[in-house]
Amino acid sequence: MPFVTVGTENATDISLYYEDHGTGDPVVLIHGYPLSGTSWERQLPALLAAGYRVVTYDRRGFGRSSQPATGYHYDTFADDLRKLIETLKLDHVCLVGFSMGGGEVARYIGKYGSTGVRKAVIIGGVPPFLLKTPDNPEGVDQGVFDGILKAVATDRYAFFSEFFGNFFNTDVLKGSRISEDAIHASWIVAAQSSPIASIACVPTWGEDFRGDLARIDVPLLVIHGDADRIVPLGASGARTAKLVKGAQLEIVKDGPHAVNWTHADDVNASLLTFLRR
Repeated sequence: MPFVTVGTENATDISLYYEDHGTGDPVVLIHGYPLSGTSWERQLPALLAAGYRVVTYDRRGFGRSSQPATGYHYDTFADDLRKLIETLKLDHVCLVGFSMGGGEVARYIGKYGSTGVRKAVIIGGVPPFLLKTPDNPEGVDQGVFDGILKAVATDRYAFFSEFFGNFFNTDVLKGSRISEDAIHASWIVAAQSSPIASIACVPTWGEDFRGDLARIDVPLLVIHGDADRIVPLGASGARTAKLVKGAQLEIVKDGPHAVNWTHADDVNASLLTFLRR
């Protein structure tokens, strides 16, 4: 299996598992919490059929990547992405981030600039700034994050079961747009993640990406479901599109957080149109 080493912990390498398929302009798909690169399975065939090279990878602590005790903050996530891009010698790349992965897209460009990046896509992303503060009244109260953190630390397996109910809006969409089996498969992936990473990533959802968004100078597509219960459209995607000059906002009607699964046809159509433009 292919891995890229991004650091060390004591005498052990920290390695990211990745998959690299197809030819053409590269598209890097960055997954959300608490999943892995396999969560892009409904985008991969469409992108390959359209002639793109598609790279997926597992964030540190998740999937088949190493599970270190450190490095769970966006500066390190961006460094990990940078190492992957450099190792694979990717250029003219489109970065596509879902949920937490939207933070990687923003922080990568904020930290490293857009050299080698031709376009960017944020789907249900956490930018620009989810935490409610005096200068960010549209954000979410700190108590919400504290409650999530406590739930994950107490019994992350039970938390994941409840989380995926709102992740996919199962009370509305189960049986029509997502099966019980697919939900269970996501739970298994989440359960195999690092217990440390499961907890440590929660505070990162309140990261301030406003300065990073100000540095995005490539075409940006923002895709967001209007029924997102995890990362509300008004607090995130709609604001991100307003903060980045020329950004395009695509709202998925009745879409939950995980629109890349439940509304894959809509997401894929928007993504391919944007990539070809």
